[in-house]
Amino acid sequence: MLKTVRLLVIYLLLLAPAATGCAAQRAGLTSVGFAIQVGAFSDVKNAERLTKKLQEQGIEAFYFKRENGIYAVRFGDFPRRDDARKAAQKLVKERTIGSYFIAAPQPERSAALRETVIEKAPAPSITKPAKPVKKKEEPVKRDRSDMGGIAARTAERFVGIPYRWGGDTVVDGMDCSGFVRAVYNLCGVNIPRTSREQYRVGDAVGREELKDGDLVFFGASPDEINHVGIFVGNGRFVHAPRRGDDIKVSSMDDSYFLKRFVGAKRYF
Repeated sequence: MLKTVRLLVIYLLLLAPAATGCAAQRAGLTSVGFAIQVGAFSDVKNAERLTKKLQEQGIEAFYFKRENGIYAVRFGDFPRRDDARKAAQKLVKERTIGSYFIAAPQPERSAALRETVIEKAPAPSITKPAKPVKKKEEPVKRDRSDMGGIAARTAERFVGIPYRWGGDTVVDGMDCSGFVRAVYNLCGVNIPRTSREQYRVGDAVGREELKDGDLVFFGASPDEINHVGIFVGNGRFVHAPRRGDDIKVSSMDDSYFLKRFVGAKRYF
């Protein structure tokens, strides 16, 4: 009996690395909860000003271009809808924002639809509001069969938008990583803030195995990464070249990027 137990323990120890390897690589990744979305701007500068105003209050906000060409600002990651609503109402009272929407993560649905499923702020009323019926929050589940493609198409919508999300006190490697973080946020996934931290999570991918939505990293070495972009197919990637510059598409075969390519990671 003792011999059987010892053999079982040895078997489990041998099996453990294979069973936990993937989980270890994806440590640091979480799903995005409920977010607050503000504005419907035709001029990107208005979205830029509101984003800066929120950032000055310590709120990690970003602006983006919706499919209809209108710009909006999004921020927050709340586990419950009520938490997001309370935070938004506080900002309304402080006159930081006006009307807002609550963007909800959708179970069993593609992240491409996440952007359009929103809850509008209630209109003012002189009547006593009905007591809200609390609903049990269901765990968020997402179909990730084509999430990489969705991330790539989302990234392409940013092309041509001036990058202003970094603020005045960003750390090294934050500018370009802020862009990819925003794209992944819209796709329902939280990734680390800096390019170096982003490189430490996810599954390693070879250059010849790149797929839409993979992050591609550049620098002098794996310990000196200073740039990141989102692969969108056909040897191209979308990135924020430098703070204040427009987001653009570049070729992986460009001599500068070819020499400085360090590796790629997949998060879906």
